[in-house]
Amino acid sequence: MRYLKLISLFARASVQEETAYRANFAIGLLYSLLNLGTGVLGIFVLFGQVESVQGWSFASTLALLGVYLSVGAVRSLFIGPSLEALAGMDGDVWSGRLDFVLLRPVDTQFLASFRKWRIFSLFDLALGLGTLGVAVSRLGQTLSAARIAGFVIALAAAVAILYAILLAFTALVFWSPGVLFTWVFDGVFQMARYPLGLYPGWLRLLLTWVIPVGIITTVPAGMLSGASSPGALAGMVGLAVVLVGAASLLFRFGTRRYASASS
Repeated sequence: MRYLKLISLFARASVQEETAYRANFAIGLLYSLLNLGTGVLGIFVLFGQVESVQGWSFASTLALLGVYLSVGAVRSLFIGPSLEALAGMDGDVWSGRLDFVLLRPVDTQFLASFRKWRIFSLFDLALGLGTLGVAVSRLGQTLSAARIAGFVIALAAAVAILYAILLAFTALVFWSPGVLFTWVFDGVFQMARYPLGLYPGWLRLLLTWVIPVGIITTVPAGMLSGASSPGALAGMVGLAVVLVGAASLLFRFGTRRYASASS
């Protein structure tokens, strides 16, 4: 309960900061609509030429886009803003502000992961869930309780995998404080808006086993369309547990390398 109260306080403070400038809402809204529009347009262009790609229909690919938008919205809501505050030339590690985080009687990784919120990302989340709703209606299938439960579990595992990857990239800042390593991940994550089958074999291997962004969207969307098996779901959950544990260890090892600004 203590941590839930802290999250509530962090979110409330972030809302006050975000709503201080009305232009932020208009800019965020425009960006969200453009992000959705370009994604849907790309799918229309693709399936204007073919009826299916590697077993993926228009509706199932639209579901994948919905997953991509939803997971990306969760990242923008709190994971990205919180972790990215550590890195860069004005980040907490470079400036020494991390001293105040380490001195607080709360888990450091918790504070680094939940202290900043971007409330306008809730609109992105609504767009992503709306896209999923449209995709489900176009699939023309009756979703069973088991399939819905599998989708929810896969979506939670997708968020966990995304968090683990970003936490691992953020941990690298303790070795090079002035570099925002998550920028490297941004370009790769864009590829997750399309099915893995669209990419050549070597790139599919990269997006599955090296930086597993393809799994983040493909498995949850496949649970809705019936393309993903229970084995794929179990593997995704196992991967999420392993990656979160490994990223946490790397982050804690990095904090031990941190040299206080007062030292």
